[in-house]
Amino acid sequence: MVTFVKIDEETKSRLERLQAEIRVKTGTKVTQQELLERLVNEAVASKTDLIESFREERVPISGTTKAAFHEGTVESGKETDESDIDDILYE
Repeated sequence: MVTFVKIDEETKSRLERLQAEIRVKTGTKVTQQELLERLVNEAVASKTDLIESFREERVPISGTTKAAFHEGTVESGKETDESDIDDILYE
């Protein structure tokens, strides 16, 4: 089964450049279909990086900043659940 995917001109151009570079460097002519299949297979094999690339970018905080945040917290030894918090806030 062949499924057609619409891609923008810039992406198509980059795909064609990649296809040409493969042909020049390896002497092997590959179709865009073969190239896309290989790219998808590679992405699936290392999907963690692909998935992470779709996350919102966040600035990582330093270990010092994390330590400073946790320095102000105190373990009371008492387990607290949502109902306890509701009682404290709303009573």
